Amino acid sequence: MSYPNTYYKQTIAETNVRPPLSGTVECDTVIIGGGLAGLTTALQLARAGQSVVVLEAESVGFGASGRNGGFVSPGFATGSDNIARMAGTEAARQIHRLSIEGVEFVRETIEALKIDGARPQPGITSVLRYDDGGSLKAHADEMRRIYGYELDYLSTGEVRSVLKSNRYFHALRDPKAFHMHPLNYLRGLAREIERLGGRIYEGSAATGSVLDGAEKTVSTSGGRVRARHVVFTTGGYTGPLNGRLKRSFLPIATYVMLSEEAPELIRTAIATTDAIGDNRRAGDYYRLVEGGKRLLWGGRITTRAASPAALAGELRREMVGTYPQLKDLKTELAWSGLMSYARHLMPQIGEMQPGVWHCTAFGGHGLNTTAIGGKLVAEGILGQSDRYKLFKPFGLVWAGGYAGLAVAQLTYWKLQAQDWWRERAA
Repeated sequence: MSYPNTYYKQTIAETNVRPPLSGTVECDTVIIGGGLAGLTTALQLARAGQSVVVLEAESVGFGASGRNGGFVSPGFATGSDNIARMAGTEAARQIHRLSIEGVEFVRETIEALKIDGARPQPGITSVLRYDDGGSLKAHADEMRRIYGYELDYLSTGEVRSVLKSNRYFHALRDPKAFHMHPLNYLRGLAREIERLGGRIYEGSAATGSVLDGAEKTVSTSGGRVRARHVVFTTGGYTGPLNGRLKRSFLPIATYVMLSEEAPELIRTAIATTDAIGDNRRAGDYYRLVEGGKRLLWGGRITTRAASPAALAGELRREMVGTYPQLKDLKTELAWSGLMSYARHLMPQIGEMQPGVWHCTAFGGHGLNTTAIGGKLVAEGILGQSDRYKLFKPFGLVWAGGYAGLAVAQLTYWKLQAQDWWRERAA
C-alpha cells in the first residue's frame, strides 16, 4: 500500500507486503487501526498468548502515528490543573504517572525488540518565549516533590548558548524524555506482532460491524473477522463505522517540514541534539535529524486540511523569525497529518459496551499516551487490571461537529493572539 511522502518514508523502505483481508478469520481480539495505539494493544495481547488481528485501511503507520515529530515525553495535551478539575487530584497524579510509564514502555520496547532504526536520542527541552523563569522553577520543584521526576532548569544565558535566538528565555530540559523515528518504531512493533502469531491486514478498511452478543463481527470489502473483543484505535482518520466514536473528537491537521542538508548553517542556530518545543499552544517543535545534517520543524494547526506546501511557508516564517541566520535554509519536503482531539483534550480510553473498546484522541501528544493507552486496554481485555477506568471522566462526549471545528479554530486564533501579546511585552 502507498504511504504519504514524508521524511520517514524516505529513510526506510518497507519490504514486508501485507495482504488485504480475504475470507473469514477468527481470533480473540480484532483491532481496527494500525497506528501506535492499535499496534501497542496488539503487541501486549499477543505477548499474553491471545490471537489478534489488526485491520488497517492503508498501511501500518499511515496516519499521524507514522508522520509526527517523534517526541516521547510525559504529559497530555491539557495541563495538570484541568485534569485534576475533571478527575480529582489523586486520580490526576495517577494519570500523570501513567504518562511517565508510557515513555519508559516505548524505551524498553525499542531495546527489547532491538529496533535500531528508532534508537532514542535523549533530551527534550521546553523553552519559554517570554521572561518568567520563576514559573519553570516552580514546575520543576512540583515534579520532583510529587513524582520524584527530575527536570533541569536552564537560565536565559544557558538557553541562548545552544539556541542562538533572542526569542527564547528560560527552559526546562527533560533528560529522560527522548525523540526518535516513529515509523521505524511502528514497523518494529508490527514485525514482533507477526512473529508472535498476530495477523496484520493492510488495505483492509472496516466497512461494517455487528457488536452485540458474545461474538463480534467486523467486515471489510474482502472478508470478515469474528472475535470476542473489538478495539477501535483509528484516531483522526476515523470513518463512519462507529458513529458514537466519530462524533466524540475533532480531526485537527498539523504540519511538518524538512530542510535541505546544511549542517554548518544549522549549527549557527542550533547547537544541541535535544528536541525543542516552545510554550505556545500548537507552537513550534523541531529537532535535528541525520546527525545534524537536516532540521525537521513542525507546528501550526488547522481544522481543515490545507496544502502542506502553503503551510510550509508559514512554518518557514516562524523558523526565520526565531533564527534569522537560517533565512537561506531551503525546505525540501512538507507534509501534514490528522490528529484527533476530544473536547476535554484528553485521551478517550475504555470499554464503550461489553467487549467493545476504544483507545483514541491523543491530541498531538501520542507517542507516550498511545503506548500506555494500548497497554491499559490490553490489561482490561486480559483481566489483568482495571487501570483504564482512570480515564472514565474523559468519556466519549460530543465534540460539536462542524460547530466544534469552528470553535476550535477560533480558539486557536485567540490563543495565538494571546501568545503574541505576551511575547511582545517580553
